[in-house]
Amino acid sequence: MKLKDITNIIEKWSPLEHAETFDNVGLLVGNPNNNIDKALITIDATEDVIDEAINQNCNLVITFHPIIFSGIKQITEKTYVERVVEKAIKNDINIYAVHTNLDNNPKGVNYKIAERLSLKNTSLLLKKDNNEVGMGMIGDLNDELSEIEFFEFLKLKMNVKHIKHSPLLGKKIKKIAVLGGSGSFAIEEAICQKADCYVTSDLKYHDYFKAEKKIILADIGHYESEQFTKQLILDFLNKKIPKFACIISKTKTNPVNHF
Repeated sequence: MKLKDITNIIEKWSPLEHAETFDNVGLLVGNPNNNIDKALITIDATEDVIDEAINQNCNLVITFHPIIFSGIKQITEKTYVERVVEKAIKNDINIYAVHTNLDNNPKGVNYKIAERLSLKNTSLLLKKDNNEVGMGMIGDLNDELSEIEFFEFLKLKMNVKHIKHSPLLGKKIKKIAVLGGSGSFAIEEAICQKADCYVTSDLKYHDYFKAEKKIILADIGHYESEQFTKQLILDFLNKKIPKFACIISKTKTNPVNHF
C-alpha cells in the first residue's frame, strides 16, 4: 500500500489544518510514494522504537509526538532526534506524526480519555471557531463520588500510580473536564464550565493556585494522559483499512520515572 494512501485516510480523520500553529504534523521522514508493508504505532519515536520497527519489519512509524519539532540544521548523531532521523532513513523507515490535529479531533485523544472514565453528556471543553473541533472534553460521571473515591477510580481507569492535585475541597465529584497532555491553559475554562475536577498534566507550582477553591486540579502525568492514544489510532486504522498490517509498539517511551 502506498504511504500517501494511508496518510490521506488519516488526514481525512484528523486534518493537518486542525493542528495548532506551533506543531509539526504529517510526514516527517519518507516519501509519499513509498510502499508500506506494516506500521508501528507509538506515542514517541525514540531510538528504541525505530529498533522495534526494524525487528518487527515495519517500514512506517506512526507517532503521536513529532520527533522533529523545530528545524534540524545538521544530522551528526549528537542528539537523539538526529540519531532517530538518521536510523530511520538508513533503514527505509517512514515517520508520520499525528499530534494536536488528533487532540482537536472530537473523537480523538480527549474522547478516548472520556471513554476510559465512562463520562456521559460529553462536549468539547475549548471549541475552535467552527465549534466542531477543539481541545479537551467535559462530561459527567455515572455516579457522584467523593474526592478520594474519584482519585481511586481515576488511578484505576487511567492506569496511573500517582496523582498530583490541588487542595481537596470536601465536595462531591460529578462533572469532569479532561485534556490530555499539557493543559494548564484550560484551567479557567474548566472552572467556567463548573467542572468539579480537571484532569490533565504538566501543571506547574503556580498553576495549582488557579484552582481558587473552585475546582480540583488533577495532574496524572503527560504520557499517562495520552497513553491510550495508541489504541485509538490502531482501532481507527483497523476499521478503515482492515487488511493493512499495523501493531502497537511495546517499547516504553515515557521518559518520566518515579522512585
